[in-house]
Amino acid sequence: QVQLVESGGGLVQPGGSLRLSCAASGIIFSTNAVGWYRQAPGKQRELQTSITPSGSTNYEDSVKGRFTISRDNAANTVYLQMNSLKPEDTARYYCNVIRWNIPIASWGQGTQVTVSS
Repeated sequence: QVQLVESGGGLVQPGGSLRLSCAASGIIFSTNAVGWYRQAPGKQRELQTSITPSGSTNYEDSVKGRFTISRDNAANTVYLQMNSLKPEDTARYYCNVIRWNIPIASWGQGTQVTVSS
């Protein structure tokens, strides 16, 4: 059974940075596409960025140039480096394995990111 555990969220001031981690058991990240999603209060969960097995990355326009997704194969962990954070980045962040553009694993608890002064 696939288990995903997100961590690294917190409260940060606008312009600050955070690094999120997504650790997995039951699946090998390096052979799967993995994405970071976020869900703000009252909104749907949306994919923000993803990384393929070959290391290719994609970003939504709203985070392009500020967020960086990466993967540590030895640790079976995917990271999300978030810089120049804005209040509109406030959300709960989740990771998931993606196949055919669909998240396939059970969602973890996510990690809360709050950007506020």
